[in-house]
Amino acid sequence: MFDEIMAKFEDSPGQQAVIRLLLERGFSVNEEGRVVSGGIEIPNTGIAREAGVDRRVVNATTDAILDDEELRRIFRNISSVPSLLDLAPVLDLTAITVSVRSAEESGIVSTVTGAIADRDISIRQVLSEDPEFTDEPRLYVITDEALPGDLINEIRAMPFVRTIELA
Repeated sequence: MFDEIMAKFEDSPGQQAVIRLLLERGFSVNEEGRVVSGGIEIPNTGIAREAGVDRRVVNATTDAILDDEELRRIFRNISSVPSLLDLAPVLDLTAITVSVRSAEESGIVSTVTGAIADRDISIRQVLSEDPEFTDEPRLYVITDEALPGDLINEIRAMPFVRTIELA
């Protein structure tokens, strides 16, 4: 799906940058063509600055979104989910990031979270990036306590795991 969306903007790297930002942040586009998060409008100048484009590129992108039925359905309904990932160090939580060899494999989330749950470690949040919207999707698991070394080694040894990072 991500490739199909980006192909619609293949002639404009600037518009692709705006689309990528909207998808990464879970920003939607309202009926008036304004970028919003929930009911909060985000100024096009802010979107432009973050995407490294002129604000007119943001306007052209939101116009194109509203003019395309498929894009309109996607961007009118997308939403963001609050993440504990960046807050983990502040809240004294543990975050593990799992990069996988192939996100198309089934059972990745259940295998990793099952190994953690088997140790009676409480999981606060699980986030997984959609392989349709990112080139290298990752699984993020935020726990209440530090993971023991043998559990980290167990996760690292899972056949689908490419790398893991702790925060």
